[in-house]
Formats: sequence, C-alpha cells, structure tokens
Amino acid sequence: MGMSVTISAAAKQDAEQIFRLQYLCFQSEAALYGNYRIDPLVQTLDSVREEVAADCVFVARLGDEVVGSVRGRITEDGAAAIGKLCVHPRLQGHGIGARLLRAAETALADERGARTFRLHAGHRSESNLRLYNKVGYQRVGTSQGADGVPMVVLEKKAEAYATTA
Repeated sequence: MGMSVTISAAAKQDAEQIFRLQYLCFQSEAALYGNYRIDPLVQTLDSVREEVAADCVFVARLGDEVVGSVRGRITEDGAAAIGKLCVHPRLQGHGIGARLLRAAETALADERGARTFRLHAGHRSESNLRLYNKVGYQRVGTSQGADGVPMVVLEKKAEAYATTA
C-alpha cells in the first residue's frame, strides 16, 4: 500500500530539506533561461531558515521526505507574495503544487488578512503559467527578476482562493 502526500505548515527542522529540494527543482528553470544564478539556486540555507521562521511556509510530505514547498508573506501594499513553489520532479503533475498553493492562500487570507495574492513566474515557464491560470491567477504585468530573468506578474483576489484545486 502506497503512502499519501500530506500538506502541512513547515517546521524549522524542515529548512534543510526545503533548501535541497528547491535546488533540485529549480535546475530545470535555470536551464530554460540559461541562467544558473536565479534566486532559488543561490539562496543560502540560513536565508531559507529565516523564511521558515518568519513567513507562511508549507511543505508536502511523503512519509518523512519533503517533496514540495511554497512560501508566502504579506508585502508592504497588503498583498500576499507567493513564491518558490516547487514539487519534486518525480511527483510533478499530480496536483501537489495546486494543493500547496491552496494551503498558502488559505493561511495568508485567514491568518494574515491577505486580500490579493501575487506571484511571479518566468515568461518561458509554460507549465507553471498553465497551473497558475488554471487555479485562477490572471496576468497583471511583467517585471524583471534581480537575476535578469523576464517575469510575468500574476494576481488573484483572496475571495477567489477557494477556486484553487
């Protein structure tokens, strides 16, 4: 009998697994852009620990293994910035990313008062953009990451978070 993937708030002891998973998962993004200096690949373990302590961080677990994660925080304008969504390559395409998004959206709206969710995705990241569109995010603009990667800015209203699968 197989194990189920569970979604829960990250604990401080999860930081190292999140750090390693993020490094693995964002290799394909880096390859898309020919840029291996993107933020998720150069972030330090200490920085991940700080985010786990301060931000709204959720993990997907398969037994004791962290196989997915997402982070969110409230920005100065009151929106919830959601980022670094990743799912282990062997488990992608099974709805885990959507479940992680829903957990983050729910916590950010219910516990931190978010009225709008905002995220950024690389302009060539077609599978990510499809997921975000499917769960109700709308393109609202573009930006350029600190690493030079052109980004699509997407948002959705918090009252729409219930539509995330």
